[in-house]
Amino acid sequence: MHPHSIVAEGLKFPEGPIAMDDGSVIFVEIAAGKLTRLAADGTLSTVATPGGGPNGAAIGPDGAIYVCNNGGFDWYEQDGMMLPGNAAKDYTTGRIERIDIATGKVERVYDKTGDGLGLSGPNDIVFDAAGGFWFTDLGKHFAHHETKGGLFYGKPDGSGCVCAVYGPNLNGVGLSPDGTKVYAAVTAGRVVLEFDVTGPGTVAPSPLAAVPGRFVTTWGTKTYLDSLAMEANGNIAQATLIEEAGVTSIDPVTGAKEFFAFPDLLTTNIAFGGADMMDAWVCLSTTGKMAKCRWPRPGLRLNFNA
Repeated sequence: MHPHSIVAEGLKFPEGPIAMDDGSVIFVEIAAGKLTRLAADGTLSTVATPGGGPNGAAIGPDGAIYVCNNGGFDWYEQDGMMLPGNAAKDYTTGRIERIDIATGKVERVYDKTGDGLGLSGPNDIVFDAAGGFWFTDLGKHFAHHETKGGLFYGKPDGSGCVCAVYGPNLNGVGLSPDGTKVYAAVTAGRVVLEFDVTGPGTVAPSPLAAVPGRFVTTWGTKTYLDSLAMEANGNIAQATLIEEAGVTSIDPVTGAKEFFAFPDLLTTNIAFGGADMMDAWVCLSTTGKMAKCRWPRPGLRLNFNA
């Protein structure tokens, strides 16, 4: 087990952590429909209550938080774990929301692309150096069908949202340190994908469009993939679920893995911060806890994360 301390508990499925420069961390509680701040002294406060299913979150060039809202899940409990299920009964659409940290005001930026493709279950988000953001869509599960997701790109001012890769239901997303590659995780497909960025919202075509991206690595176990963060050396810190519950650091060139176990079957997210970028916050989601630890290497400092 990777050495860590529990810095918050009683949370309603925490995800999407953002490490702030004041030592606090802002994260979503998906099942509570809200954003929460954990101060350095351990106190919790509510930043905003967008409702639905706030998921991945990132700070944009304007200092606001941009949230992937999946539209909400039905929730159930099993063996003391809180687990997400199908789309919530009041689900209408997935969307991207802008949240003013100071006031908690929530604005909807996108619920569809410029050519009318609706967002199903936006999941994770990362800003590039130019100020646009890549985000993934996990699709949405219903009793006997699911909608498709993919890899998308948006401008924070609401002027444009495009689909770069349609089809696979994608979860975590991250950019290489030089911004030339975008990584995304296929949850149930157990594969991390790499795409060459050719412009804002465009990636190099794959030999077969139905099988997009380069396979960085896969798992042969019952290991599902969730969110990801990037290390400063270019490694992918991939949250891994179920049989390999924890965070798996992946060399994107060789696919070699280094596994760090954490005590939650759905260890969903990791974020890096601190003066040396070696502090890590890890979401232990089914048990409603936030863990903090020291990482063996620095994480990649995110754009606009001042």
